[in-house]
Amino acid sequence: MADFPLHSNFQGDFVPVLVLVDTEDTMDQVAAKCAYHSVGKRVAPRPDKVIRVRRHRAAECLPRDLRVRDAGLQAAETIDVIFADA
Repeated sequence: MADFPLHSNFQGDFVPVLVLVDTEDTMDQVAAKCAYHSVGKRVAPRPDKVIRVRRHRAAECLPRDLRVRDAGLQAAETIDVIFADA
């Protein structure tokens, strides 16, 4: 377990946010931590959608159960956090 900083580029938010996650967090947990800083503040909630994580500008989302330590992300890397269909 170790703190790991990521830049969250949340869909619909104009403010990139540095979010501290844990290397043991899954992408679902990363998405939730990023959403905390954007949804309900500068981004409207979308309860009909699932929040997903992908590498910045990548087409495919990372698996929801993938852990940060296994994702190959670099400290302070930018990730896109998007609303997706369930």
